[in-house]
Amino acid sequence: MLACRDETIPRMDTTQILAEIDAEIESLKQAKAILTGTTLKRGPGRPKGTPTPVKQKRKMSPEGRARLVAALKARWAKSKGEK
Repeated sequence: MLACRDETIPRMDTTQILAEIDAEIESLKQAKAILTGTTLKRGPGRPKGTPTPVKQKRKMSPEGRARLVAALKARWAKSKGEK
């Protein structure tokens, strides 16, 4: 660190110097992003240009469908029997 004997030059606090350096770095990053055509901040979701994934339909086995039908019939029979 340089010794400053001349009191006309104001001394800056280290935290203030670091804050100014950080602000300058951020502005340089923004300038670089503008020049290269990239963005720094990204929103939520998938980036543009990526294909939408194709979802496969779920297939129910005949046994599973039979169990579901039986459970629904039992539920309806129970609700009709309570009235």
